[in-house]
Amino acid sequence: MPPRPVLSDEDEQADRDGRDRLRELDTKLDSLFRKRQELIAEMRRLSAEQKALFDRRQAPQVEVERLYQTHGELGHKLSELRKQRDNARSTAQEAVIRLRELRLSFPPGERMRPEQIRREIAELELRQQTRALPLDEENALIAHLRQRSHALKEAESHAGVVAEHERQRKEAEARVVAARTEVERLGREMLSTKTERDAKMAAVRAKLQDAGGLVAELRAKGKARAETMDKIDALSREMVELEREGRRLLGEARERRDEARKTLRTYSRRGRTNEEMLSSTAEAQLEELLKRGKVTLGG
Repeated sequence: MPPRPVLSDEDEQADRDGRDRLRELDTKLDSLFRKRQELIAEMRRLSAEQKALFDRRQAPQVEVERLYQTHGELGHKLSELRKQRDNARSTAQEAVIRLRELRLSFPPGERMRPEQIRREIAELELRQQTRALPLDEENALIAHLRQRSHALKEAESHAGVVAEHERQRKEAEARVVAARTEVERLGREMLSTKTERDAKMAAVRAKLQDAGGLVAELRAKGKARAETMDKIDALSREMVELEREGRRLLGEARERRDEARKTLRTYSRRGRTNEEMLSSTAEAQLEELLKRGKVTLGG
């Protein structure tokens, strides 16, 4: 077993100071390691929460895109309905104008139907038969009966024309009613579509608000995670510095011992050399004495 190197008092003190400092470094490194492990666990927790929030954010985002698409489709539908309503209004206005022109194109005499004239003649005859009238009024009534009888003959002769006019009038009125009904239908459908589109936009805003809240949470988690990472990095740098100092102290202690060993070997080598020299000299003198016969070996 090689002899323990003997250090000088100064080196011994440096060795003790180094050992004390190494114990301090070891204690501090242990504390920093535990603290870093806690921060790593915290960072992993924040990362898991970030991922959970990101996954939660996907569903509202998909729903927002779907609602946006539906909102756009409803907007196109509303635009098309507006065009259709404007065309229906134009059609209704044209139908009203056509009906007015048609009514104005009928002569007043052709507007009276034979049935109406007959009822009027019957009323006049009943009046003549049931009431005593002055001569002038009776003459006027008789003249009026003759005029209505003549109008009846005219109306009966134009019954086909009147019937055709009546048919045209009814068709024109039906077109007006149909056009106005279409305008009203399109107006109701436009209102329904606009209400649905507004509801989709309200839903989009609600979803975006939810997504905004998740984004805010994600940013908060990201900031907390970044701060935790900064703390971990700072602790890691501090641990690296402490480990570097520990290696330096160990290196210095090793150098002191190596130097002491070198010194010990040097002194030891010198001691063996003197002993070998003395032994060689004694053997040479003994051999010389034996040659000269001054020394005898034996019992």
